[in-house]
Amino acid sequence: MTAERPPLVLAVSGASAQPLAERALKWLLDADETVDLVTSRGAMAVWQAELGLRLPGEPDAQERFWRERTGSQGGLLRIHRWNDQAASIASGSYRTRGMVILPASMGCVGRIAAGVATDLLERAADVHLKEARPLVICPRETPWNLIHLRNLTRLAEAGARIAPPVPAWYHQPQTIEDMVDFLVVRIFDVLGDELAPLNRWSGPR
Repeated sequence: MTAERPPLVLAVSGASAQPLAERALKWLLDADETVDLVTSRGAMAVWQAELGLRLPGEPDAQERFWRERTGSQGGLLRIHRWNDQAASIASGSYRTRGMVILPASMGCVGRIAAGVATDLLERAADVHLKEARPLVICPRETPWNLIHLRNLTRLAEAGARIAPPVPAWYHQPQTIEDMVDFLVVRIFDVLGDELAPLNRWSGPR
């Protein structure tokens, strides 16, 4: 991978499963990717509630936070405030190679499906749909009710790829980290990226 590739937008909404986003960010930075990161206000609350960690709101402080958490000094990391509608990723003229929402809350899914942008994450998703760029949505909710299904169907019809983080056991995970890595790698398979080595299914043993 080279630094000349267009940036990837990684968006984190307020659903449980924040460690998936953290692991994805680590793999992307380790691969020397350029990442535009936007974390919703709800995601910041989830970090506080589930992990007991305060995610800084200021971009410089948040970059230091992520660098320390991931242990990665590679790539280029651009942090955007959750409500900055004037950010680069809010415009279709800013070229990207795709956007991944990991995890995606059903509230976030519903607003994007309705064409409503209450924050930068939702605006950036709308931009990717209107520009026909890859948009991967990773809903973290179960069970899905009829409203959820219809919202996800509407997004799929609009061009988004729906990639819920569903575990598997054929790769014989030994730890929670093994499972997290599997989920993250399979999500980025949708973009055609080989994010990290994976024991892939090759038929019965």
